[in-house]
Amino acid sequence: MKFGLLKDIKNGEYRTIVTPVEVRSIAGYGHEVLVQAGAGERAGFEDRAYEEAGAKIVPAAEDIFSQCDLVTKVKEIEPSEYDLLREGQILVTCIHPAAHPEEVQALLDKKVIAFTAEDSHRYGSPNCEAAGKQGALAGLNAMLTTNGGKGKFVSGLAGAPGMNVLILGAGIVGKAALSVLHALGAKVTVMDINLGVLREVEARYQNAVDTMYCTKENIRSLLPETDMILNCVKWPKGNPDFLVDREMLKLMEKGSVLVDISNDTDGAIESFHETTHENPTYVENGVIHYCVSNIPGAIAGSTSVAYAASMLPHFLKLLNDGVTEACVQDGFLRRSLTVYKGYLTHEETSALQGRPWIRPEEILGITERELDPAPPATVTRSDNFLKR
Repeated sequence: MKFGLLKDIKNGEYRTIVTPVEVRSIAGYGHEVLVQAGAGERAGFEDRAYEEAGAKIVPAAEDIFSQCDLVTKVKEIEPSEYDLLREGQILVTCIHPAAHPEEVQALLDKKVIAFTAEDSHRYGSPNCEAAGKQGALAGLNAMLTTNGGKGKFVSGLAGAPGMNVLILGAGIVGKAALSVLHALGAKVTVMDINLGVLREVEARYQNAVDTMYCTKENIRSLLPETDMILNCVKWPKGNPDFLVDREMLKLMEKGSVLVDISNDTDGAIESFHETTHENPTYVENGVIHYCVSNIPGAIAGSTSVAYAASMLPHFLKLLNDGVTEACVQDGFLRRSLTVYKGYLTHEETSALQGRPWIRPEEILGITERELDPAPPATVTRSDNFLKR
């Protein structure tokens, strides 16, 4: 098969999903690899390194789409790329389909086979770890007096107390943020709705981190003493409530910081709106908001290496065994199948966009086979099944 790596064109996206190391592995199985010029440059990988690993460098995205059987990059397929898609072409990228109905429609219209990479990680995405760790550092940067914050040092100084930080959500993102902030000496409280996870946090940090059940009331009780909030909650799409509403921000001192790592419109933070690396913060009710949608892009080199390593097994399964067998062997890849030759196969997208869908197992004709199991990607369910 022909494997193609695109250069990402989304504003502020500097990562790549494939480094020269993965090119060498893919080419080693006999597949031809095409790389768009400059695809890895901002992450520290020159075109020459890809060539030395066995890739052919091509000048434009059109060359990748027109020639390759499997096409990949980090972020969504952009409108300028819709017309380049070909029927039956395999796409692997972070589609975020539930939030992008126009993109989903284009993928359906073009009858491609698309996998949304964010749902394919068996052990959690390296991007989540990167977002948590770098998001914590970004929040500390926003706290600086020179950036409008109240100028509190994370671990304190002799005679001056350190920062009180509240982390909402103790998944991969929250735990990653905690690892950085605790190491730097912050006084951290972690909230979650899973008491088992909170026990794990307490045990790991030998009770040096406070934990609380995550409710709006508990959050409100801590805000007057909280210097920084990090939202790491995977908020159910369609939930009209907020964990932190605008009125609650008034309980915090001016110059406090809110970092919304989850970055969801209509998510857990009412005052959220997306920002960029070029203009990362805004102030509402005296609280500095850092809401960059692509935090891992700030550490593109490290994130690319980790992300590419995690995606290589998926690429090799698809290239060596084909879509059907790959989905039999890997339940996490199967659950990330989003569209298949004109059919929607993504449950959350069906529920939130009101589109009929068909289960990947059914469209692939593998319902009677022994399948590698995987839990649903989200709690959102849909019984709006397509009638064939």
